[in-house]
Amino acid sequence: MQFMIIERFRHRDLLPIYRRLRDKGRQMPDGLRYVSSWIEVNFERCFQVMECDDPALLTEWTSRWADVADFDVVPIVTSDEAAAAVSPRL
Repeated sequence: MQFMIIERFRHRDLLPIYRRLRDKGRQMPDGLRYVSSWIEVNFERCFQVMECDDPALLTEWTSRWADVADFDVVPIVTSDEAAAAVSPRL
């Protein structure tokens, strides 16, 4: 399953995030996979796509970063998957 992670940097400061990323990596538990990420042009938020079979892994991962960011976790499907799901009702 895929998830969109919306990460809000504490105090609008992304430096603590990048320092930790440089020093410790993503700190992901086994079974959680990073797909891609984008940073808002004003550097206030990061949008990440992650994959895992167990959503508890996301809680474990975000707890490791909770001192420097706040997270919204949104389960997502691709546009093709959404189209296939609704096509019988069209």
